[in-house]
Amino acid sequence: MTKRKLGNSGIEVRPLMLGGNVFGWTIDEAQSFRVLDAYAAAGFDFIDTADVYSKWVPGHTGGESETILGKWMKQRGNRARIILATKCGFEIAPGKKGLSRKHIMASIEDSLRRLQTDYIDLYQSHSEDLETPLEETMGAYADLIKQGKVRVIGASNYSARRLEAALETSAKLGVPRYASLQPQYNLYERAGYEQALEPLCIKHGIGVIPYYGLAAGFLTGKYRTEADKSKSPRGEAIVKKYLNDRGLRILNALDQAAADCNAKPASVALAWLMTRPGITAPIASATTLDQLPDLFKAVDLKLDSAAIETLNQASA
Repeated sequence: MTKRKLGNSGIEVRPLMLGGNVFGWTIDEAQSFRVLDAYAAAGFDFIDTADVYSKWVPGHTGGESETILGKWMKQRGNRARIILATKCGFEIAPGKKGLSRKHIMASIEDSLRRLQTDYIDLYQSHSEDLETPLEETMGAYADLIKQGKVRVIGASNYSARRLEAALETSAKLGVPRYASLQPQYNLYERAGYEQALEPLCIKHGIGVIPYYGLAAGFLTGKYRTEADKSKSPRGEAIVKKYLNDRGLRILNALDQAAADCNAKPASVALAWLMTRPGITAPIASATTLDQLPDLFKAVDLKLDSAAIETLNQASA
């Protein structure tokens, strides 16, 4: 399993990132530990979370995912072997949101405490903050890097215009720039990334770690009829969004490619992402151990040009 560089950051990772949004939400601590153990045992090392996970659950306040991940790393004694990514910027409590210096400095301390570590490998802006000057945001991150609390920084959910402005600001100030971008990108959601962000990331050597690589599970083939919405807590929303003529066309193409290479649709969907220029590692979450082998297989799955073209046309 070869490693890929995260943009020009110098950090190398296994080309699959485990999404931590499910920890403490759709799976409890014990099951999260089992998934994390299996992921690490298979030789993977790149894990993503955020301070706001899973604030949307009744009774949660945010930080639940980071807390579970911190306990796991502490108990396993494996922090040095993990490439740890987390994010700040979304509202975690009234008045606590955005990318101001004050909020970034408070957020990093809370995340470090919950994660039981003294540094974050990849610290990301979870979303744009148009009310805070980029000079303030990038300056705050530069100080965290100087202090050794952060190795490199990244952006998530940024438009091409805002990302380019952030890169220009870093160059003007002579401070570290964003090394990565975390956009929504998969076989179903293509235009938002490919039209403007993909050429920008390639031009500047920015590593891309797309989230929703499996379109919330739709691209696994799990949801094919209206009746399938009962298969998960998010099933109704997934069926409403993706189960249409285009979605079914994509599933048919995935089925064809999967049959040709003796794999599952989930493996093919992630392998397709890995063929795209600039992609470092797609993000995928798992709630059961049974889901992991299909994710792992994607890393070594080689799609031929005919399969790639079929998928490109079906999802165009």
